[in-house]
Amino acid sequence: MKAIVIEKFGGPENLVIKDIPEPEPSPGHVVIQVKAFGINHAEMHMRKGEWAEAMPVSGIECVGIVKACPGNEFAPGTKVGALMGGLGRTINGSYAEYTNPPVSNVVKIDSDLPWETLAALPESYATAWTCLFRNLEIKQGQTLLIRGATSSFGQAALKLAVNAGAQAIVTSRNQDRFAKLKEMGAARAELERPDLSDHLQLDSKVDAVLNLVGNSVLLDSLKLVRRGGRVCLAGFLGGLAPVPDFNPLLQMASGVHLSFFGSFVFGEPEFPLSDVPLQSIAEDVAQGKLSTNASRVFRFEEISEAHRVMESNRANGKMVVVV
Repeated sequence: MKAIVIEKFGGPENLVIKDIPEPEPSPGHVVIQVKAFGINHAEMHMRKGEWAEAMPVSGIECVGIVKACPGNEFAPGTKVGALMGGLGRTINGSYAEYTNPPVSNVVKIDSDLPWETLAALPESYATAWTCLFRNLEIKQGQTLLIRGATSSFGQAALKLAVNAGAQAIVTSRNQDRFAKLKEMGAARAELERPDLSDHLQLDSKVDAVLNLVGNSVLLDSLKLVRRGGRVCLAGFLGGLAPVPDFNPLLQMASGVHLSFFGSFVFGEPEFPLSDVPLQSIAEDVAQGKLSTNASRVFRFEEISEAHRVMESNRANGKMVVVV
């Protein structure tokens, strides 16, 4: 099969298409013929050698068709989505014609949507849905603040929140993105800054904050939430540096719930991928309730260019590759 292989750690030019053996069917895994896959920042770090684990074939998500499933959990020919479960880290990932994730990290998606549309769903929407409706417990009529909303993850969260009847306030470091975010349903768009709580004019504190900027605005996010409200840390667009001199006794807001979510837990017993309604999300897309069109669609042979666009922050949403 053809696969995109990290020839050596470094720039996008080190992603090289080679012929390698197809994955062998094995118990507990599903061999998937990859039809399309999303591009993620994690894969950029893997390509550079900055990730703790990295296989020669990167890619943490895909959509495609089941070729083999020794445990009979999925019939051959079934349309599925897959993410995480070691893809790209301990198992050759989705940058290939075939991959073999664990059964626990595969879900059926019965849909006639184009592959490039389906490929925008697994990682961004599974993670956004879990943050919103499990960690933050967002409900209709509540007010949600999304910090870092122009990322593909942030845009997915915005669309899901609006679709659920929540009022969304969003932030971005780029005012040029405000119009697009409002077109997606954001009630307000504000410039992202470390001291947002000192500048955000609100009649009352928000019900929840989805913090995709990271530790640099964690304490500030806690100041923006009402008593009984929730903050979920789920991204690190502002870098991976820790919160300096964090003292919960003095700096935690009383009565506010703080949690973290990372998609690497999908497939674990407490975080089954089957908990995420990707089928319902795909149906909402088909019915026009959600718009999930990829910002750019690349051919398999254009993977290096896709990484260059991602690395230069020109993605402007979810980018996908059609195999």
